Amino acid sequence: MTFKRNTIAVAVSVALLSAAFGTSAAETDDSGKAKPEEATELEAMVVRGISSSLEKSLSDKRDADTVSEVITAEDIGKMPDKNVADSLQRVPGVTTQSQSGGSGGFDENDRVSLRGTNPSLTQTLINGHAVASGDWFVLDQVGLVGRSVSYSMLPSEIVGKVTVRKSATADLVEGGVAGAVDIATRKPLDFKNATTLEASLQGVYSDLPGDTEPQFSVLGNWKNEAGTFGALLQLFDEKRSLRRDGQEILGYSQIAPTSALAQARPDLANVWYPTLIGSALFEQKRERKGGVLDLQFKPTDNLDIDLNYFKSKLNASNFNRNWMFWGSRVIGTDNRIPDSYTVRNGTLVSATWNNVGTDANRAQYAIVDQIYRPGAYSDTDFLNLDVNWLATDRFSVAGKFGYSEGNGVTPKQAVFEGDVFNTGAAYTFHGIGSAADVSFPSGDVSNFAGTSLDWIFGASPAKTNDKEQYAQLDGEYALDGVFNTLKFGVRYAGHDRDTEQVAQGPNWAADPFNPANLPNWNGETYPGDFGSGLGGNFPRNVWQLSPAELERWGDIFSNRDPETRDYWPGEFAIEEQNTAAYVMGSFGTDTFSGNVGVRFVRTEEEVLTNVAIPGSVCAPLAPCSVAGAITTSAFGSYYQLPVKNTYHDILPSLNLRWDLTDDLVGRIAASRTMARPDFSALGGALTADDTTLTGNGGNPELEPIRSNNFDAALEWYYSPRGLLSGGVYYMDLDNYVGFGTYQTSLLNIRTGGFATYTISAPVNTSGSVQGFELAWQGPIAGDFGAFANYTFADAEEDNGADLVGASKNTYNFGAYYENERFNARLSYSRRSDFFVGLDRSSPQYQNATATVSASASYRLNDHVTFTLEGLNLNDPILKYYGMNEDQPRAFYRNGRQFYFGVRVGF
Repeated sequence: MTFKRNTIAVAVSVALLSAAFGTSAAETDDSGKAKPEEATELEAMVVRGISSSLEKSLSDKRDADTVSEVITAEDIGKMPDKNVADSLQRVPGVTTQSQSGGSGGFDENDRVSLRGTNPSLTQTLINGHAVASGDWFVLDQVGLVGRSVSYSMLPSEIVGKVTVRKSATADLVEGGVAGAVDIATRKPLDFKNATTLEASLQGVYSDLPGDTEPQFSVLGNWKNEAGTFGALLQLFDEKRSLRRDGQEILGYSQIAPTSALAQARPDLANVWYPTLIGSALFEQKRERKGGVLDLQFKPTDNLDIDLNYFKSKLNASNFNRNWMFWGSRVIGTDNRIPDSYTVRNGTLVSATWNNVGTDANRAQYAIVDQIYRPGAYSDTDFLNLDVNWLATDRFSVAGKFGYSEGNGVTPKQAVFEGDVFNTGAAYTFHGIGSAADVSFPSGDVSNFAGTSLDWIFGASPAKTNDKEQYAQLDGEYALDGVFNTLKFGVRYAGHDRDTEQVAQGPNWAADPFNPANLPNWNGETYPGDFGSGLGGNFPRNVWQLSPAELERWGDIFSNRDPETRDYWPGEFAIEEQNTAAYVMGSFGTDTFSGNVGVRFVRTEEEVLTNVAIPGSVCAPLAPCSVAGAITTSAFGSYYQLPVKNTYHDILPSLNLRWDLTDDLVGRIAASRTMARPDFSALGGALTADDTTLTGNGGNPELEPIRSNNFDAALEWYYSPRGLLSGGVYYMDLDNYVGFGTYQTSLLNIRTGGFATYTISAPVNTSGSVQGFELAWQGPIAGDFGAFANYTFADAEEDNGADLVGASKNTYNFGAYYENERFNARLSYSRRSDFFVGLDRSSPQYQNATATVSASASYRLNDHVTFTLEGLNLNDPILKYYGMNEDQPRAFYRNGRQFYFGVRVGF
């Protein structure tokens, strides 16, 4: 990337020194293609500033036949938004999450969902096609592997327009139960000038780590004088530092009534207790780099060929450490009776243990993890060819062909897990009001001395690979009469997803447990301000090893043999062959328009599931007589079970739009949609007991999630930039994925025959989402304007369980000011509590969270603009809890980010 960085730096320097600049962009349709019939008008249009972009967005929204929202490029360019998800969070009906599953909450929006549903149920498209994605965090690579797209891979600089489709049409690619987000990039022939160069140079200051990092973006576009060929090249390289201070409570267990502790203290029987309470410090250097190359050829007015390539890689080496009270040891294994304790809401919320350990009989109260993951990354790319041919005045043909691939990789983990003895322990929870009080009165958390190696663990190397190849052909025929077009088409997509995992352990030959072989500690402790703002009185001046020492020590004392340490319980492979065909008619009069159609979808699915063989039948690393047995892993023997299923779906859709008056638009939409289950839900390994005929794991028999949807909306466009709207929606979810048991036929190795087993796993269930949306935006006085919206979602399974990702209340409001030279915008976003999912086999919720962002820019002239942007200005604390608020799960603080720089163009 040295050459790329130098290229960007030169381009920015040239741009800053140039004396004549100018840039504009023409309008595109929803797929990012130029609208030939409006080319003359577009060449005269210059979209500049917040007001103009809001007006353009409202115009596109009003003209659409579907229930949708639109964000134009100026919206994203003018907002403090470093990826597309940051802008989407302010759209009615859209919610965002700053984490994908096992990684915990961060400072950047990473997942997008619609109307109180799981992000996996929202389809993300770029220029109308799917995009493969990976995750940089190891537990998202080999743990809960979903279908949602990581928006941290998508910088806002690549975007021309974003359309949020809340109601389905027959020609829309299936895969989004709740709707779809379609991101349109810019095309070479859409630019006004023959040659265009745009560049931005920014610095980002992150106040928690106290670091400033550079961010570059440069775009060059050229088209010939005839407007028949154009080329666009865009490069970006964006670095930033991240630090997250936290307290983590890593799960809860129940005190067994038959345990020695419950026998001694009967009131503690079945009480929930924390398994671990830790002082968690996470640091990371992120670098997102990549680019877009687009070649567009239009030899005649009737033929348009566009070849588009995108590549983004997020380098995400990270260092996580945690000093923890070991509740599952003190309470669960050792059955130590607390000297004092408090039970509230069925949870042991406070307890104290005086130190009873001696040198001869050491009592363990604490455990510490230090984990460095050098070279972790995620990447995504795609290559797409669009061909549009107007065969006659009435008939046109469009083809879309391409592939997309995403990866999430952790090359290795350098891990030290240590035991700490004879410290005593005490903790007190304060609900989710603040972090817990935790202390070790007889120990010194700031001194490495006295720590001994407990174990070496880690999922490394780990990798997930996601790829799709697709081909699509559409035809459209113009009609006379109320029905004005008939559109039809076919699509094929082959989708593959697999994971690889090595679970490292100790390298016994190197004698890692010899005290003489402990890592070298250089005296470092956590930063002096660690934990500031979290509340609670818990260990803050904790010792830490250096990343370089962890890597050196881990390379010597860790066993990462890819064969014997292959962790097959965390691996799976899935192949899907998806075919679809549709027909859709569009109709309209002067005051009435819409479309009606049906999409036919066939899903052919093969899941390769790993099934455990009991050790009493087939020992690991030994010969085995079971047919197809794989015995090379120290984690047990297994065989691979291919499960094939085929599903057919008929997806009708209807969208109606009325111009009730010149300013009032009414809409009604009804549709049936589908999405496919998360990959790990389908492919998780099966572990079965041949005696009880029970087990747990994934469920390759899961059917696609289907939904019957209804929308109605009323929109009042009272001025070019003014809108007041309201809408209601209902989703009847069938085959939603919850948790339960299912029965399947497996080989009983003890008997040699097949038997029916009951497996605890993800299962198909049902549920519903219903709610309403309210939105307003418009000028208020002079150069001032404002916006506000509110979304209500009542979402649950039919058995009363919460749906993943559903916040009951979401609202946004903000204000802006703009004159010829200066503009500024302030926005506030809030979402109420929502169910994150299961973590360590117990439920986890995120507490209500809110963010404040602001931006300002000063236009020096037509060519140079200075920018200042702030994210997370309210310095939010992300809070998580378990079954109730007396079971806190995590408190995270990520700090604020400030971006400052200059944009130039000519």
